[in-house]
Amino acid sequence: MESVSYELDGDVAVVRLDDGKANALSPAVIEALEAAADRAEREASALVLLGREKRLSAGFDLTVMSGEVEAMRALVVAGGELMVRLYLSPVPVVVGCTGHALAAGAILLLSSDYRVGADGAFKIGLNEVAIQMTLPSFGVELGRDRLAKRHFTQAVTQARIYDPAGAVEAGYLDEVVPPDQVVAVALEHGRRLAQLPRSSFHGTKLKERGPTAENVRRGIVADIAALTKG
Repeated sequence: MESVSYELDGDVAVVRLDDGKANALSPAVIEALEAAADRAEREASALVLLGREKRLSAGFDLTVMSGEVEAMRALVVAGGELMVRLYLSPVPVVVGCTGHALAAGAILLLSSDYRVGADGAFKIGLNEVAIQMTLPSFGVELGRDRLAKRHFTQAVTQARIYDPAGAVEAGYLDEVVPPDQVVAVALEHGRRLAQLPRSSFHGTKLKERGPTAENVRRGIVADIAALTKG
């Protein structure tokens, strides 16, 4: 898919998300990201996901989310499965957050292993409640695991949006660098994590994240049931 590109930089798979607009996660984009993750697991030792200038992602495609229930349900399932797949990925996942990351864009941050953010007037967070949507259970569970405890309720239920420095404090990001350094720093961390032995990395990751992943999977089922009733 044109908005999702893939290249191999040594032993690091570099995936770029750039649709020239909001980088919305549509069914086609999610399918392309799944394919990129498949390829990365076969031929790389780490995956670095990058957004376009000033934007990681605005979240799920709102034209789908506001449309027919069947299409909405399919998108939520696909999105949840992508997030848990990245969360448990056998290769380390680094995200270069090149700008705004809202809703499912913020969940991408929660699903990865290391997050490098661009400094600037960018908005990062789970804004679903503020736009009259109920946050999917997988977003709640990933937030419960990755966000700082004292920020959890504000970030999840109260839809607080953070600037990049605040996003580090809240737990969406690990560090903030000048915008022109995001790609280089993300690749540096990708190369660093690529040196970890895959078997021990993945085995330990499953012990660390397995219980939350099970809650995420149960939450996807619950979300679908709720959408069906709706």
